[in-house]
Amino acid sequence: MSTETSVPPPRMSELGPVDSALLDTLLREAPIGFAFFDRAGRFQRMNRTLAAIYGLEEPACRGRTPSDVLASPDDAAAHEAAIAEVLAGAEAVDSGHRLAAGEPDESGERRQWSLSWFPARGEGEAEGVAMIAVDLSDRYRAEVALGRTEERYRSLLTATNQVVWTADAGGEVREDCPEWRTITGQTAEQYLGRGWLDAAHPDDRDQVERAWNDAVADRATFDEIFRVRTQSGDFRYYRSRAVPIMRGDSLMEWVGAHSDITTQHEADDMRQRLTQQLGEAALRTVRLQKATADLAEALTVGEVVQAMTEIGQSAVGADSTALGELDRDDLRLHMLGDEHGARSGARTAAGAECPATMEFAVRERRPFIAGNPAEMRALLEDADEAEALEFLRATDERAWVALPLLSAGQPIGALRFTFASARDISDEEKVFLEALAGQCALALERAKLFEREHRTAEALQASLLPEDLPKVKGIRMQAFYRSGTQHVQVGGDWYDAFPLPDGRVAGVLGDVMGKGIKAATGMSRVRNALRALAFSMPEPADVLTGLDRMFDATEGVDQVTTLVYFVLDPETGQIDLSNAGHLPPLVVTENAGPWLLETAPDTPLGVSSERGHHKFFVQPGNTVVLYSDGLVENRKRAVASGLDELVTVASQARPEVVGDPQHMLQYLVEGMLAGYEQDDDVTLLAVHLPVMDSAPE
Repeated sequence: MSTETSVPPPRMSELGPVDSALLDTLLREAPIGFAFFDRAGRFQRMNRTLAAIYGLEEPACRGRTPSDVLASPDDAAAHEAAIAEVLAGAEAVDSGHRLAAGEPDESGERRQWSLSWFPARGEGEAEGVAMIAVDLSDRYRAEVALGRTEERYRSLLTATNQVVWTADAGGEVREDCPEWRTITGQTAEQYLGRGWLDAAHPDDRDQVERAWNDAVADRATFDEIFRVRTQSGDFRYYRSRAVPIMRGDSLMEWVGAHSDITTQHEADDMRQRLTQQLGEAALRTVRLQKATADLAEALTVGEVVQAMTEIGQSAVGADSTALGELDRDDLRLHMLGDEHGARSGARTAAGAECPATMEFAVRERRPFIAGNPAEMRALLEDADEAEALEFLRATDERAWVALPLLSAGQPIGALRFTFASARDISDEEKVFLEALAGQCALALERAKLFEREHRTAEALQASLLPEDLPKVKGIRMQAFYRSGTQHVQVGGDWYDAFPLPDGRVAGVLGDVMGKGIKAATGMSRVRNALRALAFSMPEPADVLTGLDRMFDATEGVDQVTTLVYFVLDPETGQIDLSNAGHLPPLVVTENAGPWLLETAPDTPLGVSSERGHHKFFVQPGNTVVLYSDGLVENRKRAVASGLDELVTVASQARPEVVGDPQHMLQYLVEGMLAGYEQDDDVTLLAVHLPVMDSAPE
């Protein structure tokens, strides 16, 4: 019997004294914990390592149960349960309970010990229970770290809506993926193999399967975006990406992830749609700006029609464009046509080609839009159905847009576009068309106003310019007038010639700044005042002085007027002349070169100055030409160079031209305007003294 306890030490069969001592030393000094319990579950022996684990001295544990020794009730219960299980016949027990012992380390963790229990048999039943404690602290820490990594990884996948999946080297899915089946509602049997492809949208499945087969065959990364049917029956966008796992040259498996990118895809679609809409809006804005500029250049109704036809083709894509004007007298809509550039536009009865569309737009003061024949029939249900059906059978048109032309809220006409194919008119395009109709209405109003002003001013100027120049023995007179633009026929240039009571002839050529009614009326006042003054004080300086006084009383400060006034004696050829800020007259001779009458011009009318008086004689066969600045000045030619060019052109005139004032004026105009765009009125007045045949003595 041992002297330390009443329980005999365990017998070690077939061991000699030396072997027994060696075993005892190993158990006592080994880095693993060891203990022996009797059948009553009391400690009989333990080594130094286990005592240190418990934090006790070995003698203090002998003969006592774990409940008496261990401070933790959980540890004591785990010990006693394992002892009881071994005594009940178990060969070995690993309770799974970890014994935490020792002082905490830097991370706050104590060392972890794994406990295993074995029966200690003699010659029959178990005489007790042996326990071994192994330090698994490093393994435990690794397991904890791995567990935390897995938790973080799974949390990351959850946060990013990713579903991890695997496939074997041949591309067949062998492992279940509950997350994928939760999304799609597939069973495990439906998912495995290539079944996961069945969840793809029918329109996407073949493409995804081909991409997967290509990736498997090439051992290349698989990356596809496709729609996936969910349990609810709707479809969401997923991106599936898988990479091959290689070991040397061998493909082991595929690891991939399905990512829900529906929100991102919708955002990209929305961004793309917004970008497209902004681009289309910018394009419509540019088209509207160009259309506005084109319409602003249209002066007449015919030009407005022509401009709208071109705009309909380029900016709207219409196959035909029509413009109608509302006649206030008969309250009917009349079509406006551009008959090969006709200035006022031809008018024909509306509605023959397209029944009721333009009338509807004018009557309702809102757009009429029919994107296809069915919509046309529906919109024309109140019209003559037989007429509408006949029209649809006979026409190739398949879409129609009619817009009212409004001025101050009142209809003045209608604009119509037709298309050879059906067309869906969006709300944005409708806004564009309405804005275009607004610009067209403004242009039409301007054109009608221009034509009315043009007719009035043209009649006024026709009444101001002399119908015929006076016929005076011994002189020949000729005039020329051409408007500065194609359509504006009324400007500030004017000329006049009339006989005086003393037998002399008065002539004048002037230029009132500006065009239109204002310039024409200003010219009328100056002309009438000059004639009145010429009959009472015919000398040129006196006439211009009187015009200055009249000008101060009647004309505005911005009304600049220049003129050349002369009085010619047909018998002597003497010319008395005064120049109020105008260009110098041109003298063309038969025998010498042409020259300019270089007299310093006075100031324009209304600018106080002492009027000069110039006297010179015109020899028989010579011609004096008065002219406006439109003959010598334009955007590409200054006045000084124009005057030099005028002398050069005149010097090249043939004798027969010099002797005929009508031919002379035509020659000067053609020579001076050749190669230049006329942008101002051109007015000339010529006085020619022919060579008189000698009378017999």
